[in-house]
Amino acid sequence: MKVLWAPWRMEYVSSDSKKGECIFCPGADRSQDEERLILFIGNLSIVLMNRFPYINGHLLIAPLRHVSTLDALLPEEKLDLITRVENSIGVLKEVLRPEGFNIGLNLGKVAGAGVEDHIHLHIVPRWIGDTNYMTVFGEVRVIPEHIQETYRKLLPFFK
Repeated sequence: MKVLWAPWRMEYVSSDSKKGECIFCPGADRSQDEERLILFIGNLSIVLMNRFPYINGHLLIAPLRHVSTLDALLPEEKLDLITRVENSIGVLKEVLRPEGFNIGLNLGKVAGAGVEDHIHLHIVPRWIGDTNYMTVFGEVRVIPEHIQETYRKLLPFFK
């Protein structure tokens, strides 16, 4: 048997997550934005990088208002979310040059929502020959670039 090492997963599996704090609620303190991988905070939405991505550039987009369902969103919030998705795809195309995207929304725990109390969209860039199958077969994700490096590349385009 071959062993595939994914030491970055230890942070995830052993984390003692802060109870009561939502990763999508930015709060007033901007000093932790880089540590929290926040790329953009607008009037109605937030864009941040997924700390445990499927692949480099995996972004999360959420309304600023803490809601858990699509029908709870106001019309202007829905429009803003789709506009943020469109803008984020543009940034990813320019910076990382993916060949395609998976864009999704997981509603409810059984649908895979890791944070089910605050609705959010996933944008996952894809390349021909990427290693997405590794998660299924080896319970490992192959991320070719350090997450902080990807953050530094993307951040100027969200300002």
